[in-house]
Amino acid sequence: MIQRSLLNRLLCAALLASGLASVQSVQAQNYASGLAVELPEPNSSGLGFAPRVERSPYAGAGNRFDLMPLYIYDGKQLFLDVNRVGVKLLDEPTQRIDLLVERRLEGFPLTNAPASLAGMAIRDSSVDFGVSYSIRQPWGQLKAEMVRDTNSTHQGTEARLGYAKEWRSGALTWRPTLSVAWRSANLNNYYYGVRANEATAARPAYEPGAGLEARVGLHATFGVSRHWSLLTGVSATVLGNGVKNSPIVEQRVLPSYYLGAVYDFGRHESEWVGASSPTYFKVLYGQAAADGCHLIKILTAQCLSTTKVNPTSISAVQIGRPFIQNFNGLPIDVVGYVGLAQHNDNGLQTNGLQVDLFMKAFYTGFPWQDRVKTRLGMGMGVSLAQHVPYQEVSSQATKGDQTSRLLNYLDPTLDVSLGDLIGSRPLKDTYIGLGVSHRSGIFQTSRLLGNVNGGSNYIYTYIETVY
Repeated sequence: MIQRSLLNRLLCAALLASGLASVQSVQAQNYASGLAVELPEPNSSGLGFAPRVERSPYAGAGNRFDLMPLYIYDGKQLFLDVNRVGVKLLDEPTQRIDLLVERRLEGFPLTNAPASLAGMAIRDSSVDFGVSYSIRQPWGQLKAEMVRDTNSTHQGTEARLGYAKEWRSGALTWRPTLSVAWRSANLNNYYYGVRANEATAARPAYEPGAGLEARVGLHATFGVSRHWSLLTGVSATVLGNGVKNSPIVEQRVLPSYYLGAVYDFGRHESEWVGASSPTYFKVLYGQAAADGCHLIKILTAQCLSTTKVNPTSISAVQIGRPFIQNFNGLPIDVVGYVGLAQHNDNGLQTNGLQVDLFMKAFYTGFPWQDRVKTRLGMGMGVSLAQHVPYQEVSSQATKGDQTSRLLNYLDPTLDVSLGDLIGSRPLKDTYIGLGVSHRSGIFQTSRLLGNVNGGSNYIYTYIETVY
């Protein structure tokens, strides 16, 4: 079993390489997430969202709303696909082999828990490591996967076999899918079992043991415009007999519906920057924002103070490569970044690393650009922390909410050319500025991001050079 420290190193290396690799195409058949996202053009990378409603298996839990952020990237060797990041060991027209790290989207409801689960320890999402092999033929795609828990959450294993077939009609693509999964006893017992110390008169101790689970789905993608596509799909998951008979399980067939949209950066290849494009190198240092100094207040300059009570800080290096220059003829450049940050939690808890992977748009169309080049930037992506930062731990504890190592990431910045300020031509592409390192859980609506309502803000200064 891979240890947590090794997993973190693998994930950091994968994200770093994916941010710098050249991009190919994306055809995502992700049976684990229940979504099918396709960006058919070469040089594809996408951002989007997909609200999903699914039936909870737990008695009295009803339906669950889940906002799925869509971060899609496919490189020559690495990929990022909704809830997984991976390395391609083989990628040929007819077959593909991947090593992957996946966030499992199972677990107890984290808000409004039903009475059937009262007094039980929370069953949380896990991070699984696995291998995937797929065959692509005119008759469809056949995929086999095996994943195993890597962070001692359920200590179980799952083996999946899935089939998908695609039909196209103009801008519309239909994709039926069918998958069967064998789940180990440890996996089923963790999510659907009742431990002896959790048993009551109405809820006896129970272990469902190993078993099979099946899912059938129908997914569609519709190209609305040059860049935007709509996504929709319905599916039904059929639980195995052992799971169905659990005293905390109410439904055996779990329907799921989603409707979303994705923006495909790869549909305008002529605007993509080639292999000889410059590299962005940035170093930053920041301190935690004061209580009540949330992102909107910081962006509107209503609050720019840092906390004086239990202060913590962050230092980071970010490396970027431009994806698009002069997007749609506008003074907007799009850059892909990967960042490695170090949290200094000032003895309040163990310091930790943080990996950020994001796309960032820079606007440079200000009237004074000829005199002092100015950039207004906004980055959006994902952030994975080795340890949840103290600022998040403390703020969530006061609300009685839990934390998540994986959160949404925003990186708003404002900078100016150092060379223009001091009259040095060699430093014209070196910038100094202010920014905010912002982690958040999208208002407790996304299981992928831990259903967290809150996060952290670090106000930072930085210098960035382009070479």
